[in-house]
Amino acid sequence: MARRYPIKPGDPKLLGFTDDHVRSLLGELHERGRKFGLVFPSSTTDRTIDGRVLVCFNTAPLSTLLNLLTLLLDADRETTCDS
Repeated sequence: MARRYPIKPGDPKLLGFTDDHVRSLLGELHERGRKFGLVFPSSTTDRTIDGRVLVCFNTAPLSTLLNLLTLLLDADRETTCDS
């Protein structure tokens, strides 16, 4: 398996995410996280600064949301492969 590195908060790729994209990702986080006991009822999009959508997820940037989703997807794959 190729080694992946976390997305950094200043990554230029994050500029392509719209408010709607981020809301969709938050929905996926809620769905996938529930399986692992992770619940984020108050997470939502906040505002956009310098073209970057901020996530109201405590004080986390979008990169944290994407990195957490990646971890959840990896954990889900491992669980599926082990069964």
